[in-house]
Amino acid sequence: MSYWLINALIVFCLCVLLAGFLIPQILLIAYRRKLFDEVDERKIHKGLIPRLGGMAFEPVILLSIALTLGGNTILGNLQFGLEFTECGLLMIALFCSVQVLYLIGIADDLIGIRYKAKFVAQIICAVMLIASGCWFSSLAGILGIREFTPWIAMPFTAVVIVFIINAINLIDGIDGLASGLSSIACGIYGISFLLIGDYAYSLIAFATLGVLFPFFYYNVFGNVKKHSKIFMGDTGSLTIGLILSVLGIKLFIHPADPVLDWDPAILAFSPLIIPAFDVIRVYIVRIRAHRSPFLPDKNHIHHKFLAAGMTPRPAMVSIISISALFTLLNLGLSKFLNINIVVILDVIVWISFNFYLSRRIRKISAKENGTAH
Repeated sequence: MSYWLINALIVFCLCVLLAGFLIPQILLIAYRRKLFDEVDERKIHKGLIPRLGGMAFEPVILLSIALTLGGNTILGNLQFGLEFTECGLLMIALFCSVQVLYLIGIADDLIGIRYKAKFVAQIICAVMLIASGCWFSSLAGILGIREFTPWIAMPFTAVVIVFIINAINLIDGIDGLASGLSSIACGIYGISFLLIGDYAYSLIAFATLGVLFPFFYYNVFGNVKKHSKIFMGDTGSLTIGLILSVLGIKLFIHPADPVLDWDPAILAFSPLIIPAFDVIRVYIVRIRAHRSPFLPDKNHIHHKFLAAGMTPRPAMVSIISISALFTLLNLGLSKFLNINIVVILDVIVWISFNFYLSRRIRKISAKENGTAH
């Protein structure tokens, strides 16, 4: 365990250092070449801000893991390489899929790509991952389903992978939100995999956490006037969403382990509740309004916080805190309650909270209209 903890810390620190070095270089190029995020009626930011921060994610993660592998090999520690070799097919599929979405993301951030093309690319990535063995063999008792037949499990897994990718992509609406929520998930996944002995997945989780740290700093605390602020763009959100989907599925289907005090399924889905539930709610609202569920609007949870009177940074901190609270409550309740009851309680709390926000927004709107008259 200590060997893998040290390697996880090395990978994490390498990612922090490399991303901390690379992001300012991306900023420099973006400002010189005038590669900025266009401001429109949906955007809440002001000023010219690059959206290429996600360009640092994939190369830094791969380079950090490769450097650590090389260092271990030179020192004669072959366990590192063997750990990745044991799940070699899935690792190949994961890195190929990340590369595909990384390139799609860059193209979208630079010139724009229709959502249908991105959707097709996501399905292709999902198929690659499923073919490598990453699919739901069980639902951990949710809806009473313990085992899936492959012909049902595989299409279901494809839907889940595409869903999580888009959930992370769509929650990226205010500074620090997508990276903050993803950091919580990566931290939980990294520690969980470390405890249950799936070290390759743990290292990927800690590497992803490592690139998110410096990005969060530049995204949240960067200054537009000093040319130090950046967005992750689709390059970042698509690749992070894909990595989280794989880590989440692998943890979800992991058998209960005595080293782990909690149900792996609870640990897997709890950190993703906010982006997942928000996407479902937004899609339902769009369909009820007879609009395409894939066309953007201003109805996400962060938009509701802003409409309720919050400024972006307190809204970001509040949503991330709610996500952490959901996770802690789920872990606590799972000790005493069936997983189905925990999920039902999550849904009830989420719906109730959204009703509260909607009422508050209506009151503020009514007050503003009354003042205007």
